[in-house]
Amino acid sequence: MILEYFPLILMVIVGFVLAIGFLYGSEYLGARRHTEEKETTYESGMIPYKSAKERMTVKFYLVAMLFILFDIEIVFMYPWAVQFRSLGMYGFTAMALFMVMLFAGYIYVVKKGALKWD
Repeated sequence: MILEYFPLILMVIVGFVLAIGFLYGSEYLGARRHTEEKETTYESGMIPYKSAKERMTVKFYLVAMLFILFDIEIVFMYPWAVQFRSLGMYGFTAMALFMVMLFAGYIYVVKKGALKWD
C-alpha cells in the first residue's frame, strides 16, 4: 500500500528540499551590499513619511480580523450554492441557520462599534 503513495511522498520530499535549498542558496549567493536606499521602507513607490516600526492601533487589527472572518465564512457559501439542489431541505436549513448566525455576528460587531474609526 505504501508503494501507491511513493510518488506523492517523493514529490513532498523534493519540494521541501528545493524550498530549503532555494532559501539558503539565495542567502549565501545573494549580493550583500547594504545601502541607505535598500534599507528604507517600500510603500508602493511612494516616499515613506513614517517609520515602518510605528505601532498600529488595535482597531486596525480588529477590522482586519473581522474582514478575514466574514470573508472566509462567505467562501463556505460557494460549495453550498453549487450543490443546492442535491442537498434538499436539510442543506437549505443548515445554510439558513449559518446565515442567521453570520448576520447575528455582524449585528453584534456593529452594535459594539468595532467598525467605527472615530
